[in-house]
Amino acid sequence: MASATASPSAFQADICICTFRRPHIAATLQSLADMTLRSGLSFRVIVADNDDTPSARPVVEQAAARTGLPVDYIHAPARNISVARNACLRAAQAPWLAFIDDDELVTENWLSYLSEGLIDGIDVVLGPVKALYPNDCSGWIQQSDLHSAGPVWTGGEIRTGYTSNVLFRRTAAPFVNLTFREELGRSGGEDTAFFDTAHAAGARIGFSPAAIVTELVPRDRATFAWLLKRRFRAGQTHGFLLLEKATGGGAAIVTKALLKLAACLGAAMVPSRKAGHMRQCLIRGALHAGVVARLLGKSDLEQYGRG
Repeated sequence: MASATASPSAFQADICICTFRRPHIAATLQSLADMTLRSGLSFRVIVADNDDTPSARPVVEQAAARTGLPVDYIHAPARNISVARNACLRAAQAPWLAFIDDDELVTENWLSYLSEGLIDGIDVVLGPVKALYPNDCSGWIQQSDLHSAGPVWTGGEIRTGYTSNVLFRRTAAPFVNLTFREELGRSGGEDTAFFDTAHAAGARIGFSPAAIVTELVPRDRATFAWLLKRRFRAGQTHGFLLLEKATGGGAAIVTKALLKLAACLGAAMVPSRKAGHMRQCLIRGALHAGVVARLLGKSDLEQYGRG
């Protein structure tokens, strides 16, 4: 069970996990129970089950009984991740709110490190997601490490975030009445849009490199095809956000994305490049292709709530 070490002040957080037919949620909860907490830090767990029926309830309740964790289970059916995330927002009571995924494990001092990153007016702290690969997956997959996640720095700042490893001040002005957009709840990108909106409203986003969560990459995701699809979908979200902010239409955005796509394709075709480098160039190109597709009206890929 979570134990305590020395610490400066009290800190309360609600840790939110959205789940959909994934038994791994039990291991995720166990990792939270195994954390070492600095003195004064406490948390409650909120699990939002997005399945049509409350299929995760027995697993969650058994894990809570075994670990002693304070867990609130919510049934939020819809097969739409934004619906589950918004259920977490409504249920939250602590000043600080964290999100992790139901296929992740937190490291021993994860929450302590995230909370220590809240300095100098920071409203949001992101941590890294470290991918763990099967031993038999392709070498270039492991070397490129494209399944791991971290913040993107633009002009010396972080302008958006993700829900796979984050802590934010729920009561900060940019988050008051802010919700996850349900039209993105099946395609993904709802977390990018959420933190992009918060940043535009004044939220400051920081990064705590020591606040690591790990995620074992399933074999069916450790493929070139899966990475292409994921990056294409991310490009669709990026194009969606760019178009919302554009003042003169999307023509200039499409042109810029096409030039970047051409550059990626050109780099991939250089004869002297290794196969792994070629694939990475094509994966980068898929992002720009997704931007173009979204701005030309192609429907977003739906990747959530199936099965």
